[in-house]
Amino acid sequence: MRILVVEDEPDLLDALKKQLQSSGYSVDACGDGLDAEHYLQMATYDAVVLDIMLPGIDGLELLCRMRAKGDTTHVLLLTALDSIENKVRGLDAGADDYLVKPFAYDELLARLRVLLRRRTGQTTNILEYAGLTMDLNSRTVTREGREITLSSKEFAVLEYLLLNQGRVLSRDKIENHVWNYDFEGGSNVVDVYIRYLRKKIDAGFDKKLLHTIRGAGYVLKEEK
Repeated sequence: MRILVVEDEPDLLDALKKQLQSSGYSVDACGDGLDAEHYLQMATYDAVVLDIMLPGIDGLELLCRMRAKGDTTHVLLLTALDSIENKVRGLDAGADDYLVKPFAYDELLARLRVLLRRRTGQTTNILEYAGLTMDLNSRTVTREGREITLSSKEFAVLEYLLLNQGRVLSRDKIENHVWNYDFEGGSNVVDVYIRYLRKKIDAGFDKKLLHTIRGAGYVLKEEK
């Protein structure tokens, strides 16, 4: 999952970026509302963690601009202002949730999981397909009861495939969803990680789940 974090306190911004990355998210981060607007124009995000008090334009103005353009990306507002009036202003502007500073990181993660479930239509933190099971809370994967150990990027690629099971995903879609702007790897990075995943989720099983669609991309589907 790819997340944009917008926070003008450098230490908090850095901490949030590192913590979210350690939890398996692909993260872009900035400390200015105008920079954030540029990021939103250049990439598609699963969620935005947005501080209200920002230079450039504030978080509420950015949120209003997003909604005016039809951008429905889920937004979690961060603020030190905990009055009911401020919460109502944020929610009325189009925010999906609201978290008051200081906050516990575990609560931030839980709220993000709720927003991401809404975006994908999931009702639980368990993704399943044809005997393949991914637990987003414990970040574990099994196939027919056999535990599969994945790196954070392998997990992210597989999560995206599971959320789009049966749909063909282009290499560009996968790369843009799983890797952030800081990525400096090769142009074949998606092919490399698909190869890693094939060895882990398909090797030793009669039915293969991960398929290449020539000229189009990859799809997670059960063989007939």
